[in-house]
Amino acid sequence: MPLLPDHLVIRVHDLKQTVADFTELGFTVQRGGTHADGSTHNALIGFDDGSYIALIAFLKDAKEHRWWDAGQRVGEGLVDFALLPESVSRTVEAAYARGLYYEGPIPGGRVRPDGTRLEWQIGRPSTRDLPFLCGDLTPRFLRVAEGEVRKHRNGTTGLAAINVAVADLDKSIDRYRILLGDVAVHRSTLVGHGVQLATLPLGATTVTLLSPVEDTGTGATGLADELRAQLATRGEGVIGAALRVADAAQARTLPGELTHGARFDLVHA
Repeated sequence: MPLLPDHLVIRVHDLKQTVADFTELGFTVQRGGTHADGSTHNALIGFDDGSYIALIAFLKDAKEHRWWDAGQRVGEGLVDFALLPESVSRTVEAAYARGLYYEGPIPGGRVRPDGTRLEWQIGRPSTRDLPFLCGDLTPRFLRVAEGEVRKHRNGTTGLAAINVAVADLDKSIDRYRILLGDVAVHRSTLVGHGVQLATLPLGATTVTLLSPVEDTGTGATGLADELRAQLATRGEGVIGAALRVADAAQARTLPGELTHGARFDLVHA
């Protein structure tokens, strides 16, 4: 079974307000519950393609947490994404045998508002350019509800693309190839923008790795500067995503003040 996108993670300060804002944007938002360690709680936006967005807020200080930022230096926004393996342990072992280290399986879980307890396992990469793994021990439909909750007024049906800022494109490509196996990787350069990139498929979703070219005094700004700022403040990781919509008339860029800093384009693809 190939690794496919599981979910995107958006870290926010006020979960109640975030739910209201994403509802205003036309999403159907589900209350998720409190995670097993008591550090975070979440809400979910599920899609017809099986992927979802997790809106996550901290309930207490958690210095050991992958997404904690004690100084609140980088605020809200996209912080991570996960892939869905058939088995976390087998995927971790296979990656390790090929020279890529993932920590795990690490137990995880959540208690839903209705009292239902969910359990899963996590595989945590040693570098932030890579996604983490999230594999269910309880039935996945308990974690990601099915049916009408996956329908949205804004027409969103799934995850079309994920953009990831990386420091060293060659090294990141090598890591993704080890994790994903023999996938097609297409490299190119955004001429005049000082950015090199590589795209690779994850099922129906495209992952694009973007890295600023070393400043050679050509005056290239814009995206290259944004990537440098991301790498300097947040480090490597997700910088934006595209969500698929059913109708071209619904395509647009969502306002950052309502997405809590997460960059989303709705695209007809």
